[in-house]
Amino acid sequence: MLCSCCVKLIEIEFEKAGINTVNIRVGFAIVEFDPTINNLQNIEQILAQHGMGLIKSRDQKIVEQIKKAVIELIHHSNNINSLLRKSDYLVEKLSMSYQQLSKIFSKHEPITLEKYIIQNKIERIKELIDIDDYSLSEIAYMMDYSSVQYLSNQFKKETGISVSEYKKSDKSIKRTLDSLSMPDIR
Repeated sequence: MLCSCCVKLIEIEFEKAGINTVNIRVGFAIVEFDPTINNLQNIEQILAQHGMGLIKSRDQKIVEQIKKAVIELIHHSNNINSLLRKSDYLVEKLSMSYQQLSKIFSKHEPITLEKYIIQNKIERIKELIDIDDYSLSEIAYMMDYSSVQYLSNQFKKETGISVSEYKKSDKSIKRTLDSLSMPDIR
């Protein structure tokens, strides 16, 4: 569960199945166990119907924590201080070296951690462009790009269109946050 909508969806689905949630939030759920109503297979089935699953290994837990931390920093922090590097934030948040985090992430996801961070930045840039409250120069600073040119080049490389073309488009090239670690099909 990577967003509040996912949390609400799972809460509703569990409720429909008669599963009482004790605590549920992004990336985490505790349910009351009643063997007459729920079992692990039932819970897994409900999650799978919505593209989610149980985290069973330590590495999978770390991957989910990485995704959550990246989303927090890039999409929800409202932090316009670009001096905080993304890698430093992850190292501090998860108490592991960036190399360890990157290795674990790449082992369990079809893309690298660096690529995942870039994809999240691009989606956030699209949001900021759509809001139309910031200049491209301000967005470049907020998203930790050294220049507007660097942001523009990476935007085109990742989306296949320029920032100008995106501004003129119908904005249908946005991707959901939970799809970012999946291959991009344009």
